[in-house]
Amino acid sequence: MNRSKQSLLSLGSAAVIVALSLSWLVAAQQKTAGVAFEAIPAGDYRIDPSHSVIGFSIRHFELSLVRGRFKDFTGTIHYDTDVTKSSVEFTAKVESIDTGVTGRDNHLRTADFFDVAKFPEMTFKSTKVEKKGNGYLLHGDFTLKGVTKQISFPFDISGAIKDNRGNMRFGVAAETKINRRDYGITWGAKMPNGGLNVGDEVVIDLQLEAMKAAAPTTQ
Repeated sequence: MNRSKQSLLSLGSAAVIVALSLSWLVAAQQKTAGVAFEAIPAGDYRIDPSHSVIGFSIRHFELSLVRGRFKDFTGTIHYDTDVTKSSVEFTAKVESIDTGVTGRDNHLRTADFFDVAKFPEMTFKSTKVEKKGNGYLLHGDFTLKGVTKQISFPFDISGAIKDNRGNMRFGVAAETKINRRDYGITWGAKMPNGGLNVGDEVVIDLQLEAMKAAAPTTQ
């Protein structure tokens, strides 16, 4: 088989793969669009840790992203039908850090990084919510390793829906970036190529599911 025919076959195969991928994507979007969410009732919701992630990522040697999360946390969302009047608070146990590597996690707990013996918790308390385009922007005080700074989270809301026990739930997705050095986490060194063995910029990714328990039934 000559090269031109091989090239045509390769292009044909690629076209089929692209077409199948697009078909799957359209089907997935249609399926998601078909979900009938309810309006979110106002009230106090707790963040469900079993179905939520407080995650982060940071560059290693400027080559790859190391991802992690904090597994032990609590939080509440006061939701108002005027979203700009809503508020959020959460507390995470820093010792619960999990990057999937035990030795690295133990190092991160030391004074080189989080110093969990001295600073066992990190907290966030919102101060303002504002409408921003099709989404919202959450402002608040973030405290890590004894340092408090104002940060902002663009976020989107999905929901609400009742689960099989009658609890009302809705979802929140948010992402922001911080500089770890702003919070006194400075361990690391420059590499010969000018990069850092541990990056300064940390991406915080929140995937939260908030739940309000169903009212107890009376006998």
